[in-house]
Amino acid sequence: MKNIKSIIAIASLGLSSFAQAQVAIGKSELSKIQPANTVTNPSISLEFYDNADNKKGIVLPWTSTVNNQPVSYNASTGAGYRGMQGTIENGTIIFDLSDKNVKYRKDGSWFNLTNVTYPVSVKNPDNTTTTFTANNAVDSSIQDNKKENENAKAAIGANGNTDTTNGILVLTDTNRAMVLPKVSSPHLNIINPAPGMMVFDTNKQQLAVYNGTVWSFWKPE
Repeated sequence: MKNIKSIIAIASLGLSSFAQAQVAIGKSELSKIQPANTVTNPSISLEFYDNADNKKGIVLPWTSTVNNQPVSYNASTGAGYRGMQGTIENGTIIFDLSDKNVKYRKDGSWFNLTNVTYPVSVKNPDNTTTTFTANNAVDSSIQDNKKENENAKAAIGANGNTDTTNGILVLTDTNRAMVLPKVSSPHLNIINPAPGMMVFDTNKQQLAVYNGTVWSFWKPE
């Protein structure tokens, strides 16, 4: 298998590439530059539905940083190779089945976005605050029993048709970025989040990631 498994609906489509440099998912057009609101924002590569009623997020690729698993795959039990191989690009984001954490790749190493060592605080509807740390006790049976299209890949950007980066969803532009789904208080409004889900919390103005048990709200220091 390739280094990254499934993400949103793109993997199931089995697409080889997107030739378009800018893509909107779940909405008819990309956001426009404020305040005139007449010109499409040229800095957006991939953007999701972002109205105030949004209650959906993207689900990160399910894979593993462990490389010593068997190459064979049993479709009935889900047992088989999940380790990442080949060149892993900095900026890669995954849901790691080896320890049930959402991770990103930076400077050749993996860093956790869930199960963080510092306290995570959530404001409750009654204005009280709950502080906790993420929990690794995650039921990953859904991920363990899936096998995706091994050759699926979507490359979005000006050179998407020729990109050779090892990944199933690759944004090739150097002057545009992905805009995450925007959800207000996802821990309250997303009823059945999936492990590996990631959104931008418009209430806390922070990145929110779900590891299968709890939401973590991450803000770089």
